[in-house]
Amino acid sequence: MINRIVLSYSGGLATSVAIAWLAETYHAEVVAVTFDVGQGKELDDVRERALAIGAARAHVLDLRDEFAKDFVIKALQARAIYEGRYPLATALGRPLIAKHLVEIARIEGATAIAHGCSGSGHDAIRLDLSIEALNPDLTVLAPAREWDFTPATMREYARERGLPVPAAIDRAYRIDRNLWGRSIDYGVIEDVRREPPDDIYLLTKSPLETPDVPAYVDIAFERGVPMTINGIALSPVELISSLEAIAGTHGVGRIDMVENDRAGIKSREIYEAPAAVALHTAHRELHQLVTPRNLERLTQDLGVRYADLVYRGKWYTPMREAIDALVAKVEETVTGTIRLKFWKGDCRVVGRESQHALKERAGDVGFDERAMLD
Repeated sequence: MINRIVLSYSGGLATSVAIAWLAETYHAEVVAVTFDVGQGKELDDVRERALAIGAARAHVLDLRDEFAKDFVIKALQARAIYEGRYPLATALGRPLIAKHLVEIARIEGATAIAHGCSGSGHDAIRLDLSIEALNPDLTVLAPAREWDFTPATMREYARERGLPVPAAIDRAYRIDRNLWGRSIDYGVIEDVRREPPDDIYLLTKSPLETPDVPAYVDIAFERGVPMTINGIALSPVELISSLEAIAGTHGVGRIDMVENDRAGIKSREIYEAPAAVALHTAHRELHQLVTPRNLERLTQDLGVRYADLVYRGKWYTPMREAIDALVAKVEETVTGTIRLKFWKGDCRVVGRESQHALKERAGDVGFDERAMLD
């Protein structure tokens, strides 16, 4: 029997209606939990909204530091970029959210977890698989799989019950954001023949509007972890936020791609990830500078595997943990500084320095000996 449900509450219309719908359908207490992974002002007054709608309790957890250190940095070190383009911004947030949903459910004595994702979406599968891996005894509820509400009927449902749901927002797209970037889909961008309208972008300027003078940024890494920008030590959250502002101002970080979803179906996705593009560019260059060729190729292949695991919702698996262990060993020498140049949407490496840089030694050995070095 379900008597208490922990709901992943975004503060939007669907999860607001879900508070009342879950309580009414299952005759259960609903505990709303909101996770700050870098959404920004979207979370203003979110706890008060949940309580006003009828949540028994409402929690807001700041997970930005944990997200940056334990998920973003690990994926950066593993060189995890899905299909060579997508740095997995939203996908990386789901296993973290699932982890804390399971923990809150344990603390609250809840037997079920609910989320606002639709049944067919990638995020629903990522949450479902992560929750099941962490605690298979919990029931996972997704109201969007069971109800037939549209935005209009959800508002009617709320009006009939006097629920103070968010005001109507006319959005032509579906947008998701966290510390590592934004994803934009649906609407006119589904037509792969059309150029995306410029109004969908928030973090990046059009190259036509960027400064005429380029920006140079020195990023220093220690064991594959970015530590400083232009000599200033920053926490991972501060460093990512600073790079987002600098690179985005110069138009860096727009990604327009047709990707293969979990079922192999082609879908167009638009991403904004200025900091992710900059850090992956710098890390890749430093990695190549200090890593022997065959080990470099191995880590390239593992990066593809790692990205696939994250994309498919399989963060909590022995394979991901095993790759992390190997990557940690390889990253021991990934220490040094990379200089990037941002200009008119371009992110380019223009300088490299590392005490572990592999030097050219062709003159020291003969041809046959060089062939054996691999």
